[in-house]
Amino acid sequence: MKLVKLFGTALVALSLSVPAVAQQSGGQPDQVDQLAQMVGLTDDQQTEIRAIIDEMQGEIGELRQEARALQQQMQGEIKSDFDESAIREQAKELGDVTGEIAALSTLMQAKVDSVFTQEQRDELDKRMQQMQQQMQQRRQMQQQMQQGQGQSMQ
Repeated sequence: MKLVKLFGTALVALSLSVPAVAQQSGGQPDQVDQLAQMVGLTDDQQTEIRAIIDEMQGEIGELRQEARALQQQMQGEIKSDFDESAIREQAKELGDVTGEIAALSTLMQAKVDSVFTQEQRDELDKRMQQMQQQMQQRRQMQQQMQQGQGQSMQ
C-alpha cells in the first residue's frame, strides 16, 4: 500500500510539475481542477496548491533549460578530437542540475501532499491503485495482441 501511495503522489507531482494553466485548450480542466474533482479539494486547498506550483515552477523550468543546454553541449563533444575533461565536467554539472530538479520536484510533491487531509490522501491512494490496475490490464492486453500478431506472421 505504501508503494501505491508513493506511486500515486508521484503521478500527482509529475502532472503538477507541468506548467499549470487555469484552463487548457478545449476547455478541459487543469491538473489542480482534476485533483480537486478526484479528492474533493476545497477552494482554499486549490489556491494553496496553485501557489506552491507557481512558487516552484519557475525555478524548475530554469533548471530544465539549463539541463537541456548541458546535454546539447555534451552532444557537441562527440567528435574525433573530443575533450574528455570537458565531457566529464559537463556530465558532473548535468548531474548536479538534474539532482536539484529531483529535489525541488520532491519538495513540491511534499508541500502539495501536506495540503491534503488524511481522507483525501486515502481517496487519492484508492484512485491511484485503480489507475495502476487499469494500466497493468492495458499492458497485458497489448502484450497479448502483440503475441497474437507475432504468431499470425509465422
